[in-house]
Amino acid sequence: MTDALVIFTPSGKRGRFPIGTPVLTAARQLGVDLDSVCGGRGICSKCQVQPSYGDFPKFGVHVAENALNDFNAVEERYDRIRGLKAGRRLGCQATVQGDIVVDVPPESQVHKQVVRKAATQRDIVMDPATKLYFVEVQEPDMHDPSGDFERLKDALRDQWQIEDVTAALPFLSKLQTALRKGQWKVTVAAHKGHQDSQVQLLDIWPGLHEDGLYGLAVDLGSTTIAAHLCDLITGEVKASSGRMNPQIRFGEDLMSRVSYSMMNPGGDKEMTRAVRDALNDLTTGIAEEAGIAPSLIVEATFVCNPVMHHLLLGLDPVELGQAPFALATSGSVSLNAREMDLNQMNPNARVFVLPCIAGHVGADAAAVALSEEPNKSDDLVLIVDVGTNAEILLGDKSRVLACSSPTGPAFEGAQISSGQRAAPGAIEKLEIKPETKEPRFRVIGCDLWSDEEGFAEATAGSGVTGIAGSGIIEALAEMRSAGIMDESGLIGSAEQVGTTRIEAEGRTNTYVIHDGSAKGGPRITVTQNDVRAIQLAKSALYAGARLLMDERGVDTVDRVVLAGAFGAHISPKHAMLLGMIPDVPLDKVTSAGNAAGTGARIALCNVSARNDIEQIVRQITKVETAIEPKFQEHFVNANAIPHKTDAFPNLSKIVTLPEVSFNTGGGDGGGRKRRRR
Repeated sequence: MTDALVIFTPSGKRGRFPIGTPVLTAARQLGVDLDSVCGGRGICSKCQVQPSYGDFPKFGVHVAENALNDFNAVEERYDRIRGLKAGRRLGCQATVQGDIVVDVPPESQVHKQVVRKAATQRDIVMDPATKLYFVEVQEPDMHDPSGDFERLKDALRDQWQIEDVTAALPFLSKLQTALRKGQWKVTVAAHKGHQDSQVQLLDIWPGLHEDGLYGLAVDLGSTTIAAHLCDLITGEVKASSGRMNPQIRFGEDLMSRVSYSMMNPGGDKEMTRAVRDALNDLTTGIAEEAGIAPSLIVEATFVCNPVMHHLLLGLDPVELGQAPFALATSGSVSLNAREMDLNQMNPNARVFVLPCIAGHVGADAAAVALSEEPNKSDDLVLIVDVGTNAEILLGDKSRVLACSSPTGPAFEGAQISSGQRAAPGAIEKLEIKPETKEPRFRVIGCDLWSDEEGFAEATAGSGVTGIAGSGIIEALAEMRSAGIMDESGLIGSAEQVGTTRIEAEGRTNTYVIHDGSAKGGPRITVTQNDVRAIQLAKSALYAGARLLMDERGVDTVDRVVLAGAFGAHISPKHAMLLGMIPDVPLDKVTSAGNAAGTGARIALCNVSARNDIEQIVRQITKVETAIEPKFQEHFVNANAIPHKTDAFPNLSKIVTLPEVSFNTGGGDGGGRKRRRR
């Protein structure tokens, strides 16, 4: 019988295995980060996985319902005694019976993710939609037939000038107990959104409530979810947490998820359920980390791209997959958290989703605009927020343009042979000596370089496990600078380059960064396919920026702002050397940190900012990359490293790129090396 194809997400690692192979065995052979401490006996439960079924156009597979064996006695016993989440299997007990897509959830991964979209320090004028009010309520009287809620409303009107108050049933069910326990003195959490005519009471506590009030600002990306728990009184970020978006098992990029929804009836609901479950888990975890009760989280703001926006709200994203890319709604959305099955925060919690700019430019771009304010800039600024989709803004006081470019997940370490999410042990910085072609690197969790004394001891716990998105970008830029790779992105042979770190793989070559196989660790390499994946991503990014520059009639910009995890962890020199951003003086390239997350925090902590962003969105000019004829031309030219036609005079002042060109000839990866004229 033909071996079955096993594809793991979010790593993207895949391989063929004989029928009957345990999923855990396949994961170990592929180097997938799947935990297990009981030796595969079904005791520890750490190897839980989530199989997916249906059509996966991105992977080119159809997963049948019988792609894994049925629940066995070990799994049934574990489920009966300790419980398995719906759809989960034990990797040591589930065996491969056909082609299968398997997601490894965060809690089953050995190397836990580091939050790369950390909160950026920002002064925000505090005026949240939800506030605390301490009131003294008139006691009931036999001669006054009014109810407790009516007298509470009177107290809010008389003591705080708050009119037109309403409350849902969960609030009313707590009202009388709180009033009597507090001896008619209570604290209420009152919410009034930017478009609300009424004030809604969300919660009530006896006496003076001093345990605080909190909100979540969530940047819901295609590949990662980053959440910040904010104090709604002080604005302080109490905790930040992140995890992979579980929807990645349905498709690594947005169009793959739209295709999954099209080809699998109920697929959109399946993806909505997956992301909401992840948000509930994230809420519980971040509250525990901050040491607060989840019920004190009374509000949440969300920023996300259009497809994620629809899937979060439970809207079918099918229309976003075809022209004219119509949104179900482009305006902001305000609703109760329980309407979205977000049940791990306050029962009456409110949700605000920022508005989208257009069908391919979402609330995340709107949040960046709110945070970075290009509409107030005196000079022409290009703002690039790179994730699985690149959100790009270009503008000044006169006009702001926006577009979205489908970069894919390569920048975040996905689709890369040794790629992994940001976790301790992942290479995040890298340098290559041009003379020797020898690399040195730093990994997350260690400040030492790999060639410094004490590195092996300092990384003994985590090991060197793979390469993060920032590491792969620096690796390619350094390979180009060291003459290991030519302008077209072709890796030379060992003979051409002059190092044994180059290994032939059929008709292409691979550069070995680190070989830990002697001690049971992984071999970390950059393959020709890795180079092509990054080239496609960076070309889409640069082409999007060039389209906006064309629209403004300029060939240069005054400054560049790098946003998101990408902006915080990539050096401007490497970004420019790779040709990800236009040429500007390096001191004119700055990092804004997680600008989308900052925009979400601003909207959470200042209710008037919600009006501001709705006004800003209406003033932004949208450029649709999918239908612009010049996008393909810009894309092709941007394939070269750094670029085929655009000059990079500022880059030339700090680095001289070797003029090499490699031609493959034969299966050994050899060929000729020539000087470019």
